[in-house]
Amino acid sequence: MNPTSRTTLIGIACGAGAALFWAAGFVVVRHGINLGFTPADLTFHRCFWSGLLLLPLAWRDGLVDLNGVGWRRGILLTILGGPGLAIVSYSGFLLVPLGHAGVIQPSCAALVGLVLATVVLLERLPVRRAVGALVIVAGLAVIGGEAITTIGAHGITGDLMFVVSGSFFACFATLLRYWRITPVRATIVVSVVSLAILPIYWALVGFERMAAFGWWENLLQAVAQGLLAGPAAIYLFTRAVVLLGAGRGSVFTSLVPPCVLLIGWIALGETPTIWQLAGLAIVLIGFRLTQRG
Repeated sequence: MNPTSRTTLIGIACGAGAALFWAAGFVVVRHGINLGFTPADLTFHRCFWSGLLLLPLAWRDGLVDLNGVGWRRGILLTILGGPGLAIVSYSGFLLVPLGHAGVIQPSCAALVGLVLATVVLLERLPVRRAVGALVIVAGLAVIGGEAITTIGAHGITGDLMFVVSGSFFACFATLLRYWRITPVRATIVVSVVSLAILPIYWALVGFERMAAFGWWENLLQAVAQGLLAGPAAIYLFTRAVVLLGAGRGSVFTSLVPPCVLLIGWIALGETPTIWQLAGLAIVLIGFRLTQRG
């Protein structure tokens, strides 16, 4: 195998792994909510363990100025990409099915990210990407239609929570580009600042209820949320972009929604509805158009 082919295969493996980890994170959250974990419990697992893991790297690169990012920027990034995003997203799982989370949040992240890139970063918006954005909106409208007709008012609230969490991530990603902060450094910074969740969670919630679920369920959430869906996925995705280029690397984000539905069906027995599958198909067409501009 020549070096170019080997590099391409490694890049594809990294990108697919990142998409798989992100998708599995959604499914494990759904499992935790079904079991009785609260959004606060899951947010603790999402934020604390990654911070503990990456603390040595942050310490090595300097905590005084937060690895060169600065504390004001670091705190804002943490709200948008850490506990703030997590608590809003996980609360949505209390109100709507997994399929809504797996499609709406990544789609809104892509859609709002496209708008911010045009308005804030002053990037050119090709016609193809604009059409793709409108197609994504149409797909989201189909899924939102299910919330209106079959779930009720609380379904709309749940969907809006995923719209907000997706928008949080879009703002987070836009600020990284605007401030020229690499995703890996941002992950280290956000994870370490998120360690502040320990005294807050301890004071407001306590660990007794979480401990009642047993070590296996807590370990599952710690690994899936705090390690795989967090630092591991960011590293693999960044590696895929380095090896394949930004254009081809961005394709892997479009794998997250179908992977969420597939893994949720296999692992949890949650069969996607016709509305969800139709919305997914439309959204994937929009993803494709926005990535080819």
